[in-house]
Amino acid sequence: MTHQIIKDLSNRYTTKKFDSSKKISQDQLAVIMEAMRLSASSINSQPWKFIMIESDEAKQRMHNTFANKFQFNQPHIMSASHIIIFAHNPAYTRANYEAVIDKGIADKRTKPEDKESAFGAFAFVELNTDEHGNTAPWTKAQTYLALGNTMHTLARLNIDSTPMEGIDSELISKEFAVELDGYVSDVALAIGYRDEENDYNITPPKSRLAIEDVIVKI
Repeated sequence: MTHQIIKDLSNRYTTKKFDSSKKISQDQLAVIMEAMRLSASSINSQPWKFIMIESDEAKQRMHNTFANKFQFNQPHIMSASHIIIFAHNPAYTRANYEAVIDKGIADKRTKPEDKESAFGAFAFVELNTDEHGNTAPWTKAQTYLALGNTMHTLARLNIDSTPMEGIDSELISKEFAVELDGYVSDVALAIGYRDEENDYNITPPKSRLAIEDVIVKI
């Protein structure tokens, strides 16, 4: 198949070693961040926060969060061009959704007089909130939509990436407490450019289950 989308996805892979001398341009970074902002989410809830780690100081802080576990991912922190922390709101409230509705009014998607009726969609949040006000399973799922969208965007830009669930959520919450402001991260994404000579994962062919094993047409 020759479609550009298929080429993009066939060429992307999980980078195992980045070239620390290569950096993502600010123009490309702007595209990536806007693509992240435009990611889809249930009822347009946008229950996320993205921490873009760029400076050496911030990278060192992220590097330090690997003190106790998942050290196999630690080398990516200093060698990748950027690290993105994907965080979700573990206690999404009516006030959070009101901010979304208000933005919709400002963008002229929703009429001011329809504000109260727009809260009807909040019922779906309530269905995914436990007795303690915890919405984490639902908001975390929305954040993975943004992760997938970001990875596809990177593939289109010929920028490499490594998704990392192997991060210490507890230490990240402490180290980046100010930036996260109560949000929680269970996944991060290293982005940059592969080390052509030393990345062992470049040459193996891509392997996926056959289409008939994963898609059922009825």
